Amino acid sequence: MATANTVLWEEVVPGGNHWSGILRRGTQLRFTDMKGGANVSLSLYNRETTLERLNIPDTLKGQHTAFLTTGRVCYSDMGRVLCSFVEDSVGWHDALCGPSDAHDIAARYGERSYATARNEMFRNGRDGLLIELGKWGLGKRDLGATVNLFSKVTVNDEGSLVFQPDNSQAGSFVTLRFEMDVLLALSTAPHRLDPESEYAPAAVQLLLERADEVAPDDVCRLNCPQNERAFINTERLYAR
Repeated sequence: MATANTVLWEEVVPGGNHWSGILRRGTQLRFTDMKGGANVSLSLYNRETTLERLNIPDTLKGQHTAFLTTGRVCYSDMGRVLCSFVEDSVGWHDALCGPSDAHDIAARYGERSYATARNEMFRNGRDGLLIELGKWGLGKRDLGATVNLFSKVTVNDEGSLVFQPDNSQAGSFVTLRFEMDVLLALSTAPHRLDPESEYAPAAVQLLLERADEVAPDDVCRLNCPQNERAFINTERLYAR
């Protein structure tokens, strides 16, 4: 838990909005679902060389999983650890579906533009992420697969992806510890498969604090042999 001595800053991102920033190695960011049913689509990049970024296929394949939770990490496409899941009250975060786009939101909720609704417009995840990436000199070619915090998607017997409502309740949280200096962009727009008929995405609180040093018996490091190798690769990058 955060204490007054370790908290560096906190902010609330309203539902349907977007945010980006630099998260330093040795810090951790807690995401808290303010009302239940939140979705946070994340894109992650090496701050120093943004050509190195989140690789979802390697993240899932290397850890023999189809979702993310405590003990798992996000790999870069260079085999390093961008961040680690060190706390999680939810238990399942989607890494299969990517962010919602304009077609998803229009098909589910209709269209509501800034010209007609101002800040009550309907926003989608893809456009929100692209707005944030543009602030750092990145664009469409740089937007790949995302992690969708707080959302759970399973596969049924017919092979179809199925969104699981009520995966996250008010007050649910997940904490990511950053093992590299990371550029993070996020959107709090609804998940692309969320069946909710009303456009009412939940706000999410961000709270940044200093993280403890990674211990030799860290649960994320020892989760699987591939994680151990990825941590070694990351430590070599920062060796001085």
